[in-house]
Amino acid sequence: SIMVVSRQARPIAQLARSLGRCALSTLRAPSEPVLQSKGNRKVWTSPYLCMNNEFCRRSLSSGADATATADEPTEKTENTAPFVATPERKYEFFQNVELLSNGVAIIRFDCLGKSVNTISFALAEESKKLWSEEIENNESAKAVVFASAKPGTFIAGADIFDIKKTENKQDLIPIIEDGLKFFQHIRSKGIPLVAAIDGPALGGGLEWALWCDYRVCTDSPKTKDDALMQLGVLLSILLLFLLHLHILTSLFDSFDDADGLPEVKLGLLPGFGGTQNLHPLVGLQNAMDMMLTGKDIRPAKAKKMGLVDLVVAPASLESVAVDSALALADKTLTPKRKPKSFFNRLLEDNSLGRTVIWDQINKMIMKNTNGKYPAPFKIIDCVKYGLQNPNGDAKYKHEREHFASLAASTESEALIGIFDGMTAMKKHGFPADTAQKVNNVAVIGAGLMGAGIAQVTAEKGLQVLLKDRNNEAVGRGQSYMQDNWNKKVTRKRMTQHQYNLSTSNVTPVVDDNPVADKHMGKADLVIEAVFEDLDLKRKIVAQVEHTTSDECIFATNTSAIPIASIAEGAQRPENIIGMHYFSPVPAMLLLEIIPHEGTSDSTIATAFEVGTKQGKTCIVVKDVPGFYVNRCFGPYLVETAALLRDGVKPEQLDKAIKNFGMPVGPISLADDVGIDVISHVAEFLSNADLGVRMHGGDVSLMSKMVDNGLLGKKSGQGFYKYKGKKKVINPEVETLMRSFQGEDLGLSEEEIQNRLVSRFVNEAAKCLEDEIIANPVVGDVGLVFGTGFAPFRGGPFRYLDQVGVSNYVSMMNGFVDKYGEQFEPCQLLKDYAVSNKKFHN
Repeated sequence: SIMVVSRQARPIAQLARSLGRCALSTLRAPSEPVLQSKGNRKVWTSPYLCMNNEFCRRSLSSGADATATADEPTEKTENTAPFVATPERKYEFFQNVELLSNGVAIIRFDCLGKSVNTISFALAEESKKLWSEEIENNESAKAVVFASAKPGTFIAGADIFDIKKTENKQDLIPIIEDGLKFFQHIRSKGIPLVAAIDGPALGGGLEWALWCDYRVCTDSPKTKDDALMQLGVLLSILLLFLLHLHILTSLFDSFDDADGLPEVKLGLLPGFGGTQNLHPLVGLQNAMDMMLTGKDIRPAKAKKMGLVDLVVAPASLESVAVDSALALADKTLTPKRKPKSFFNRLLEDNSLGRTVIWDQINKMIMKNTNGKYPAPFKIIDCVKYGLQNPNGDAKYKHEREHFASLAASTESEALIGIFDGMTAMKKHGFPADTAQKVNNVAVIGAGLMGAGIAQVTAEKGLQVLLKDRNNEAVGRGQSYMQDNWNKKVTRKRMTQHQYNLSTSNVTPVVDDNPVADKHMGKADLVIEAVFEDLDLKRKIVAQVEHTTSDECIFATNTSAIPIASIAEGAQRPENIIGMHYFSPVPAMLLLEIIPHEGTSDSTIATAFEVGTKQGKTCIVVKDVPGFYVNRCFGPYLVETAALLRDGVKPEQLDKAIKNFGMPVGPISLADDVGIDVISHVAEFLSNADLGVRMHGGDVSLMSKMVDNGLLGKKSGQGFYKYKGKKKVINPEVETLMRSFQGEDLGLSEEEIQNRLVSRFVNEAAKCLEDEIIANPVVGDVGLVFGTGFAPFRGGPFRYLDQVGVSNYVSMMNGFVDKYGEQFEPCQLLKDYAVSNKKFHN
């Protein structure tokens, strides 16, 4: 029956849930801005980041020069000197082959000068040379074990730089074909091939293992089979962003420690036979789940699903792999393949059942991506083609042709750009000894933000003091963390041992506890996450400085209050910095780091390293109203009000922006975040230093909604009325809107999109012009991970490159004539339009 089939198709349901999670940046209401009068103008008093600071001079360069950073390859170039073979080291990418007396040859990957192994064009060529010289005609070699000389990592995938530097992507087809023929050739020798996997085996790394006869992996926490398809789905990035901003978390998070195929996350697909070799091993449903989500597969599950044959302790890996290889050669061991259940055979092994699978997967992908990402559909097509043409090499040819077409797509270029940006932002640019060592972190404020910060800190092994005014507040924070950790344990994302370690890393304390000061005195870093009240934050600074050491760093999690204002009157202003997290903290990848004029290099570097350790992608921005992400969001909110005034229905506006590629429309976003919060943010930025860029719409509609108790989801009604999972337009809001509406302009969906998105994009460019961000890469990563800006477009600056800056400026000038000066392009955009310059090369 259909009911039974549905129950048996759990991997598809899990895939749907994974793809359904998207990310949403939650804003918090800032306090009132601090203004001072200068003549007839009101000017924001917070100073820009001090350009005397060495880090700022390096990274916050002028807008005109900022693209230099974006144009430079982010790949490591540690090994610049030509490799010279010696008897002790014959190969650049492998250690010398070790042939044991029992006839088992151990080939260890070891890319010189790199912390991880990656499959480059050069490694592929050297592989052929090594095999020819060491194995092919060696009668003593009875079996081969492929291992890694780098502890805790097998192969971290293909070298993306090789793909990027190939100008004509069709040239990739013969290169991939050559690689595939190598795998077929080494199998043709007829000796057992065993993969010994400790740590990440991603993309081409897992594909290499799939060509082996037997796979042994370790039970190390670093060992995961990251859905063979990680390399292609950057879709996950999308998808991660894509729980209202849980998009990026899963996508890029999975590049760190995993075995899998992440291609889809980069807009690609597994090109070395992955779409053909995976499903015979783990089943069609599991394979599609892996390839379309790039999810991590832990060792125990990998063994259960048949992806690996044995799971062992790291210390035993090579010896077990060697014993297994020898047993395979002697025919005393035969790989066991897990038989399919009756219902999975019914679904997967006949055309009618597979039709059901394809139908459900296509519906799921369309629902969650709106068809904006070509990689998932290409992956499906490759698998279907292989099932229809199981014999011969046509299926592999079909796969590599699809790979080349995806590599040439703007979507893949955009997703790889985001990945490169994330990689570049793992380093702060200071000397290695600049940052202070942090072992103890105190978090003041146990609300959702503070508890979230405490959670991600404790999970990484740091000692955390969670402090609030009373036991009830601290208890709620502890419950929040424990609930999240219990969910992780239930979903097998955390072991019970890890749960116990994380909980033991948190020490709760209340303000009036006699030992509170003693605990605070141990803190290397204090992160304040209290209400957005300037006086309160200054009071906390004074208290912290009284109880902590002179080296202790104070970070404020404000969303908009000037860091310089918080540091005013402090004894150690050089130790004060902003660390603006996004909510929910455990899910959101972005962290804005905001130094003020007097912040020291050591403080910046320390905040950056702690944020990176917490799993965040850190961007350093200037101390201005709204910083970067929320600052860009201001004109977007105002234009939302303007479009409602011009006759666009709330549901029509949401649909248009989702069709553009955002994970959620502005109306749903306002309801999700809270109408009161959105109203306060809009009012705050309207009174800051954005000037005419905050004109054009009447945001007082939202304050009227607040007065009427229409706060969004949290009150059960905002722009929409909520009943369970269903929502409908709120008639009460429709009545309120009538007094704000003018003539219905009958706007097309394209004009709705362009009006709203151009306000967003122009402000991002203005931030680059004003040196609020260092370069376009920072700007792209910040808005993709902070707001969910359509990942397949690569962020605002790569989007401008795609459509053409001159075209975009012309469109905005047309809006100036039609709607007003709020659409005036910033000077940087005008300059780029005249010179036909791009932000990325």
